[in-house]
Amino acid sequence: MKPPRPNGFRDAWCGELDVARVGQTVRVAGWVHRRRDHGGLIFIDLRDRAGLVQLVFHPETSGPAFALAERLRPEHVVSVSAEVVRREAGNVNPNLPTGEIELNVAACDVLAGSETPPFPIDEDSPVDETTRLKYRWLDLRRAGMREAMELRALVTSTMRRVLDDRDFLELETPILTRSTPEGARDFLVPSRMNPGSWYALPQSPQLFKQLFMMAGLERYYQIARCFRDEDLRADRQPEFTQLDVELAFVDEDDVIEVMEAVMGAVFAAAGLDVPPTPWRRMSYAESMSRYGVDRPDTRFGLELRDVSEHVRGSEFKVFEAVLAGGGTVRAINAGARELSRSELEGLNEVVQIHGAKAVAPIYVGADSQTPWAGNLAKFFTTAQMTAVNADLEAGEGDLLLFVADKPSV
Repeated sequence: MKPPRPNGFRDAWCGELDVARVGQTVRVAGWVHRRRDHGGLIFIDLRDRAGLVQLVFHPETSGPAFALAERLRPEHVVSVSAEVVRREAGNVNPNLPTGEIELNVAACDVLAGSETPPFPIDEDSPVDETTRLKYRWLDLRRAGMREAMELRALVTSTMRRVLDDRDFLELETPILTRSTPEGARDFLVPSRMNPGSWYALPQSPQLFKQLFMMAGLERYYQIARCFRDEDLRADRQPEFTQLDVELAFVDEDDVIEVMEAVMGAVFAAAGLDVPPTPWRRMSYAESMSRYGVDRPDTRFGLELRDVSEHVRGSEFKVFEAVLAGGGTVRAINAGARELSRSELEGLNEVVQIHGAKAVAPIYVGADSQTPWAGNLAKFFTTAQMTAVNADLEAGEGDLLLFVADKPSV
């Protein structure tokens, strides 16, 4: 953070003081985070947006400030003038960025008092959500919530910086507009000037982006508010924000490069360890074939494998009928696990939701002479079973699960 603009309340951030300031007199302001009375010395952790610093009130040197410190409680707001001193070696706090120093307070002004909070601000203990929302301003003071807000601000400023460097314009579009046929219901706002007429809040910024492109603005972005009257989902709520980017005279690789630059910078700013760009790509067909979804988590180990050619020509009529009709046989290696008959039959209900008929479960046998165990093994040759095991990297006791159907299923 940049140093604060000095005024009568502060000339330094609490969380950014360090040993380089030892011997200096500083003025800091913030909230009493924690108070400890050691029977002669009073220690207070003072909190501002930058973090915590420890204040020390001495009865001999702090003067009237010591009497004030005896009355301070969590969430009181103070401004203090103090000397930065180095902590003794045994009192250094390695878990605090300011843990090598403390402030010997010379003067203290109490700017605001506080009642006892309904839940602790100085710890991240579970709090009933209704209570958190009732006292939202206190909830937002907690470290986890503050860090989330700071991260959000960092993400949006990083997006803007990267896109600005690539000659994008940040443009706004109206919030009050007409209803458009999209996937969710609109939120409606009555018009006072036109009784009986309503505005619709935008579900996404697509409605006006075509105007910018046809107007020749070529490269623009919005960090846009979107409103959708729909049921809550894991990544969606009635009001949310999305980055919307449009650019002209480009091909697919140009678009991917821009988004890799944006997200690469966002991950770096957030301290996430990700590989350098360009990132690995795969086609839609490969993604659907291996993971069954177009947004795969490649850390997930149970990949689908197409074993059609390995089992083609077997005596298992279910597989042969599907393959003859242009279908495919896919399988996953579920690992070494024992499932009961009822659990295996329950897998049929899982795949039937998606249009398939049934799952064929097969256990891997103990040696090369009996690659598979169970009744289905008799329909396949040893070569077919060995080839499937090799493709699925299967070992003794592994459960192999097969589905035969159209590729789309």
